[in-house]
Amino acid sequence: MTDVARQAARRRTFAVISHPDAGKSTMTEALALHASAITQAGAVHGKAGRRGVTSDWMEMERARGISITSAALRFEYRDHVFNLVDTPGHADFSEDTYRVLAAVDCAVMLIDAAKGMEPQTMKLFEVCRHRRIPVITFVNKWDRPGREALELLDEITERTGLRPTPVTWPIGPGGAFHGVVDRAAGDKVIRYTRTPGGATKAQETELTHEQAAAEFGDDWTRARDESDLLGAIGADHDQKEFESHQSTPVLFGAAITNFGIGRLLNAMVDLAPAPSPREDVSGGARPLESPFSGLVFKVQANMDPAHRDRIAFVRVCSGRFERGMVLTHAATGRPFATKYAQAMFGQERATVDEAFPGDVVGLVNATALRPGDTLFEGPAVTYPPIPSFAPEHFAVARVRNAGKSKQFRRGIDQLDGEGVIQVLRSDLRGDQAPVLAAVGPMQFEVVQHRMATEFGAEISLDRLDYSLARRTDAASAEHLVRQRGAEVLARSHDGALLAVFSDRWRMRSLQSDHPNLVLEPLIADTTDTGASRA
Repeated sequence: MTDVARQAARRRTFAVISHPDAGKSTMTEALALHASAITQAGAVHGKAGRRGVTSDWMEMERARGISITSAALRFEYRDHVFNLVDTPGHADFSEDTYRVLAAVDCAVMLIDAAKGMEPQTMKLFEVCRHRRIPVITFVNKWDRPGREALELLDEITERTGLRPTPVTWPIGPGGAFHGVVDRAAGDKVIRYTRTPGGATKAQETELTHEQAAAEFGDDWTRARDESDLLGAIGADHDQKEFESHQSTPVLFGAAITNFGIGRLLNAMVDLAPAPSPREDVSGGARPLESPFSGLVFKVQANMDPAHRDRIAFVRVCSGRFERGMVLTHAATGRPFATKYAQAMFGQERATVDEAFPGDVVGLVNATALRPGDTLFEGPAVTYPPIPSFAPEHFAVARVRNAGKSKQFRRGIDQLDGEGVIQVLRSDLRGDQAPVLAAVGPMQFEVVQHRMATEFGAEISLDRLDYSLARRTDAASAEHLVRQRGAEVLARSHDGALLAVFSDRWRMRSLQSDHPNLVLEPLIADTTDTGASRA
């Protein structure tokens, strides 16, 4: 193996996905804790003593207790390099999650033991299915009363079509969690003992089957019988089926108490796929050993308020990245210098001198880069762009203080470039009153908060009575501008024309009256997910 191929084989790049409140950020902390990347988890019981989790670095995130932007964490475990990308914890920010899923090789699907497969979980799972991303399932919150384990397996099968293959099996029902049967390790019995507040690693003790029977009684008997049943029906892990998205390994645990987290880390090392050649726009695949190439999947400004910089998160797709190398920006053909390259651990940073396929590198002062851009060295390559979601909420933004117009324009352009919001412009309103388009209304709150705190320009928002958008052309725009319940706006960063409508009925009525109208979905993917709700 070449050095690049050997280093790529050590990488595991994955995202944690789930419905809001299923415990994504807590899981992120628990994984980092068990990998010894941190010494104490951020989630501590009690409102007064609650700490913000490491991956939630934005002030608004800490105040609300949810993740509203993705964050990259890099740490090592068992001589492997983990690139864990935490995703937003609210459905309004599913577009950010979608961008993250363009950069990972595997996903950990978190399921609440009491609620099972929830709507947002299914939407994100469908994106994984469409992108052929293998999924490892972790049934979380087993320390609380919940549903039967076998019932949850049936639901996974019915809702996802994947064959669940439990790697661990719980001893004790939800709310009486003693430990697990490690089916992947020859039915080894592991007992968990919680630590105060779940702030440090849970204690794990290996027991014999006889000791488990004596200590757990009927709970052990039931766990053993159910595990034997799973073996009898062939619910055992098959690596080829997993990598081809036909099955999902299942583990049980509780992130808040750190139960089962070590087993999940081991599953990531032993089962999750390493980086592989990525397909480009021509349909070919650039070999891992080729010269450097990378995909920009996220841009974030002002992570460090003292420096007001702009970070582009780049997934290394091929070759060796070396700090200081001059790359080519595929979208413009212009050179891009990488003097300042960093690895991320939430808001904390460390200089990166080299990186390999699967790694996530933060490039500082990346004002020319947008999500979906390709950077490369040597032979040219362009990876498929990351489609934008069809927005469902629209509002006109105006600066409250006319003396802050310069800051207003700079801030709106910045947030548009990051993909925080889609900025649309119309001849009717002019540049001083752009239309903001969002997947969910909470995006507007983020924009107002960041405009005030980062750019010193408070804004007002006047909501518009539109609920869906379609891509159109100049000829169609001439018909639409005169229609009630419709409007044509230009996307600021590329000039694409978008037709917006008050509702689906109005759009179909106009299509019936004008059959030659060009109205195309805004996103290329057509799976029935949050990525294509319009």
